[in-house]
Amino acid sequence: MVKTRTRFTVLYGAAFLICGAGLLALVFALSGGDLADTQPVPGQGTASPEDQVAALQRQLAELDDLHSRQILTACLSAFALMVVVSLLVGRVLAKRVLRPLRRITAVTRGITAEHLDRRLALPGPRDEVTDLADTVDDLLGRLEASFAAQRRFAADASHELRTPLATMRATVDVAAAKPAAPASVTALAERLRPQLDQVDRLLDGLLALARAQHGAVAADDTVDLAAVAAAAIEARADDIAAACLTVTTTAEPGSRVRGDTALLARMVGNLIDNAVDHNEPDGAIAVTTAPADGKVRLTVHSSGPVLDQAAVDDLVRPFHRLGADRTGSDRGSGLGLA
Repeated sequence: MVKTRTRFTVLYGAAFLICGAGLLALVFALSGGDLADTQPVPGQGTASPEDQVAALQRQLAELDDLHSRQILTACLSAFALMVVVSLLVGRVLAKRVLRPLRRITAVTRGITAEHLDRRLALPGPRDEVTDLADTVDDLLGRLEASFAAQRRFAADASHELRTPLATMRATVDVAAAKPAAPASVTALAERLRPQLDQVDRLLDGLLALARAQHGAVAADDTVDLAAVAAAAIEARADDIAAACLTVTTTAEPGSRVRGDTALLARMVGNLIDNAVDHNEPDGAIAVTTAPADGKVRLTVHSSGPVLDQAAVDDLVRPFHRLGADRTGSDRGSGLGLA
């Protein structure tokens, strides 16, 4: 197995060796000149041997200075050029070597809880990068199995609890329906029925949540959101009248969408329920359905208290409610917005 560190060492070492060889060749080419290509000093033929030697020494010294300056200028020019070339070559090599890491980052960012079946499946030789990709794939596999087990548990528990719930409801109804039933039994039955209804709604919510999270949503129905909103308002007509709420609806043409009818009806019903339950006396509710950018926007305004953004972000968590409504309330299970 070739390690990534070794690959970096070989690639950058080869690059710098090539750059060094190019630098030497460039210095040799730019220095130029040949010491043997010298001209005799004028008047040298009639001068004494001592004068000729002195003149030759001066000429050699001048040529040596000129050659040194040429070499220095060539080295500086070559160095400046090779700095740029080395940076460009290093950038290309680093980009090539780090390409698998960029792919891992891009694919990992695109994986969400709804798409845990996606994998990196990074090709290439066995090294630290592919080991990292395989580790991330194994982690995604464990997360997918954990999420699937959680969703199956919610669905299975909801199904299994329906039988004892139905038995309890039948027992309460039978005990309260007896002709000689004591007043205490009748009162207890009246207190238990709302609690059983609450448990029944909780099970329905768990089933709907598990179904939506599991991805088993049939998006083949054509649903009119305006009609669904009108039906949800009609279902809460008694509560709306009791709270003296004023409801206004605005339905623009083109409010049809494709999706699961039951889940869409439950979503709209949850929004209307929240607007009714968390409103103020003599308040108002405004429901608007209108097409927007190729989609349909459903807006529910109420005159209830305004929540800060942090509280709104927490409302999509299952079983999460605000303030005193967090537990011990029959006004909801905390699953409506999840």
